[in-house]
Amino acid sequence: MEWDVLLNPYKQSVEELKVKLKGVREQYIIENKHSPIEFVTGRVKPVASILDKMKRKNISLDDIEAEIQDIAGIRIMCQFVDDIGTVINMLKKRKDLEVIEERDYVNHKKPSGYRSFHVVISYPVQTVDGEKKILVEIQIRTLAMNFWATIEHSLNYKYAGAIPRNIQQRLQRAAEAAFRLDEEMSIIKGEIQEAQKLFEQKEQR
Repeated sequence: MEWDVLLNPYKQSVEELKVKLKGVREQYIIENKHSPIEFVTGRVKPVASILDKMKRKNISLDDIEAEIQDIAGIRIMCQFVDDIGTVINMLKKRKDLEVIEERDYVNHKKPSGYRSFHVVISYPVQTVDGEKKILVEIQIRTLAMNFWATIEHSLNYKYAGAIPRNIQQRLQRAAEAAFRLDEEMSIIKGEIQEAQKLFEQKEQR
């Protein structure tokens, strides 16, 4: 398996999508509107993680690109829960990608407490051999959801997926606290946006 050859179009898709989505944020700011996108990150799954997933899910080498949907991953962070829906609608309207699957872990959280909205898209990359459609997983979440998920991911790595029960319970309580924070922020959304606009105008003077 020539991993560099296989993964190159995935790297290209991540870089292109990051530029395009950051461009959306800039357009909102230029027009002096609230941007539903706070910031964007992206990565291509390391080979070791791909091999681990293949082993866990019994996926053959021939089926990697069809069966593993998150080789290319984009994460979109939002300030408010409402922004998540705005981003999803924006993605669905785009002509340069196709949304093929949605998983709503915002309204239907995982047992661990994890919340996020996952969208799998088909994205066309132009290669020297012609167009290649790449599967990309886009995770859309608030800053609070992202903070919690980052901590949980680190603990999962530390304990090899077997987080002790007492820590699991604390994580679940922290997840609920993060969600309550999001709810409170949504209630005072108008006040926050007005304050941010005033601050930005002051900075530009």
